[in-house]
Amino acid sequence: MIYKNLQPTKLIELSLKRYETSLSKDGALVAMSGRFTGRAAKDKYIVRDANSEKLVDWGTVNQPISSQQFAQLKARVLEVLDGNDRDSFEMELSVGADPRYAMPLVVRTELAYQALFAQIMFREPQPQYSGNPLLEPFYVYAAPSAKAYPEADGTNSETFIGINFTTREIVIGGTKYCGEIKKSIFTVMNYYLPQLNVMTMHASANTGDDGKSAIFFGLSGTGKTTLSADANRHLIGDDEHGWSDEGVFNFEGGCYAKAIKLSPKAEPEIWAACHQFGTILENVVMDSDTHAIDFDSEKITENTRAAYPIATIANHHPTACAGEPTAIVMLACDAFGVLPPVAKLTAEQAMFYFLSGYTAKVAGTEAGITEPQSTFSACFGGPFMVLHPTRYAELLAERIKRANAACYLVNTGWWKGAYGVGERMPIAMSRRIVNAAISGELASVPFEIDPVFGFQVPTALSGIDSAHLKMVNTWQDKNVYNAQLLKLAKMFLDNFKKYDGKVSDSLKQAGPKLPEVAPVVAVA
Repeated sequence: MIYKNLQPTKLIELSLKRYETSLSKDGALVAMSGRFTGRAAKDKYIVRDANSEKLVDWGTVNQPISSQQFAQLKARVLEVLDGNDRDSFEMELSVGADPRYAMPLVVRTELAYQALFAQIMFREPQPQYSGNPLLEPFYVYAAPSAKAYPEADGTNSETFIGINFTTREIVIGGTKYCGEIKKSIFTVMNYYLPQLNVMTMHASANTGDDGKSAIFFGLSGTGKTTLSADANRHLIGDDEHGWSDEGVFNFEGGCYAKAIKLSPKAEPEIWAACHQFGTILENVVMDSDTHAIDFDSEKITENTRAAYPIATIANHHPTACAGEPTAIVMLACDAFGVLPPVAKLTAEQAMFYFLSGYTAKVAGTEAGITEPQSTFSACFGGPFMVLHPTRYAELLAERIKRANAACYLVNTGWWKGAYGVGERMPIAMSRRIVNAAISGELASVPFEIDPVFGFQVPTALSGIDSAHLKMVNTWQDKNVYNAQLLKLAKMFLDNFKKYDGKVSDSLKQAGPKLPEVAPVVAVA
């Protein structure tokens, strides 16, 4: 039987009755995703055919499969969903808050709580759509019990996430991790909307009463959700957005926040959302007797997640659409501990760091990641970018120029040393910096040019010890700091070689410059 468009309470009831989930003492639904507690990045495939051949940036991220292979994978999923004596759950939804760029969406799942997740994360159907052929309905079929046969199906394992842009379908098998449903749709939007001259962004966004909006680029674990959920500002969205000629809009209707070490003091809005009926807590540790949640425990994974409607956030933006931003913040979780807490970027530097997408993959966000690993992920979302990264960079450059937006690089990673020696940057400090960037305060403070990276580093900001704005001052061993600084600079330059012949010389020159002699590290 196919249950269609059930209300959240009914989906919760069925998920409990079917022993898919448990209920926390506060009423949140607790789900375990099993083997996969993060995305199976090596198991995502896109059908390579006449329609996608020249548009998709093929490679290890966007792995090609044939139409026949996709049909085989779809058959394995439907064998589960349509099986005798099996129930499945279908939700009619949409993606994209701006009706001019909204896409109808149908999600059919094997598990009731996956249907609830889709209902939380995506949006209610729009009363009317644009009619653009690129935005026709898309269909998702998710069956964790379905398994691929690698030799017959041409996959890397039994797990698969397949996308077919011609038939407008997604098939997911072999994993219960809810993030696969969410991110596969983001991948779809990253394919279609740039063709309509809309910049798609792996970013959070918020806006203030004064109309000043801000965008926060960053990979999972860099603080997008935490820093955009500000009690003094209106949340547009926490993860996936479009930037059109009319402004910024959220793709989704929910949030999928990291919950590890969640604190009511540092993240009060998210904390409150995690203690209410209707929220899904994925892979969090729950006491078997009291059903109390231990947000500090990494027993299952560090990639614990909370899915909740954005309406849960009291100060969310009611339409999830806003005007063009005045500030753009690029978040980097620097495991080397040498990037400054904040740096002001020129327009070309912003493009360099956007295309670089430097961060550390934080434990648990992908299968096999158990501790932070430095990585470069183009556009701060390489795993989800279907077109060549330079296409997204071109769109962003156009938008920044037109909006005259100020751009900053903010390190939410380590200070006082590298990972394993130093400490994670205090959230309160990052929030103070971000607030200063959004208000325009940061633009008026004194700066000095970093001798290696070339960006502008503030020398003073009220509320923060000036010595802490220069990262070398937080290290005990200055020689080790120097070595780490030059090591990271070289990594940036080596990574950017892949854009040779695809970007201008002036853009390549916007990156760091290795000195012939190690830079002086005098304390300011």
